[in-house]
Amino acid sequence: MEGVANLSVREARAEDHSDIYSCVHAAYALYVDRIGKPPAPMLDDYSDLIERGVVRVAHRGNQLLGLIVMWPEEDHFFVDNIAVHPDAQGVGVGATLLAEADDQARRTGHSEIRLYTNAAMVENIDYYPRKGYRETHRAADAGYERVYFSRHLGDS
Repeated sequence: MEGVANLSVREARAEDHSDIYSCVHAAYALYVDRIGKPPAPMLDDYSDLIERGVVRVAHRGNQLLGLIVMWPEEDHFFVDNIAVHPDAQGVGVGATLLAEADDQARRTGHSEIRLYTNAAMVENIDYYPRKGYRETHRAADAGYERVYFSRHLGDS
């Protein structure tokens, strides 16, 4: 993989559905055994999310490498899901998608971004603080043990 060179991010379109579904399932497959059931993003209705305009995809040419699902809330910007295809992990696609969240948050007048990950996804618990996110709390929600993070724009 050539890193983030020639990587573009755009709003997802209906014709991206199959690639989005494949990317999400590839990215989260290794967590099924750890959690004991499919992670929540594997159960989402991506047709609806695409139609709502809350999915952005990272691609190089016609190859979808990752995606982010996000939207503004009243007092913060919320990132619901980031998925990077395993073949594209470790080269900056996730960081590019998080930067997209920063841009979208600013565009909607928000200075705080919130997200969560599953407690079994220890790689993410290590990753988000390196990107300036601070753990705020842990809680059970919708049958999952979640770790919540927040980042104020301008934080390093």
